[in-house]
Amino acid sequence: MASVVAKTGITREAGWLYFVDKAGDVSRVRMQRSGRRVPKGRQKVARCGIERADGWLYFIDKRGNVCKVKMKRSRRRTTAKRPTTTRRRTAARRKTARKKTTRRKPASRKTARKKPARRKTARRSTASRRARR
Repeated sequence: MASVVAKTGITREAGWLYFVDKAGDVSRVRMQRSGRRVPKGRQKVARCGIERADGWLYFIDKRGNVCKVKMKRSRRRTTAKRPTTTRRRTAARRKTARKKTTRRKPASRKTARKKPARRKTARRSTASRRARR
């Protein structure tokens, strides 16, 4: 679970987004609402000076403290699993195993001419059809 990094005790206000900035301090920005313009700029709420570590997610919990949690997917973990040397070898093997085949050009086909469009005739009413029968 999450571990507390710094106890700040921030009380949140509605309409503000709270986050840990690059300097490791807690800042806030106005949330954008539908159609309204938001003034640019951020406000420092608390100075913590947290040094971030790779593979950890930093957030502000309900009590207003800065916490951290281990990320499920991080760059360090994903890059360590993929060895690059084995990929190159398998790619080289595949290239030599494939046979070269010459492709034939498809025979040119004559396109059939389109039939001329049918003339639209005026529809006769159902009453006149019944009279003929």
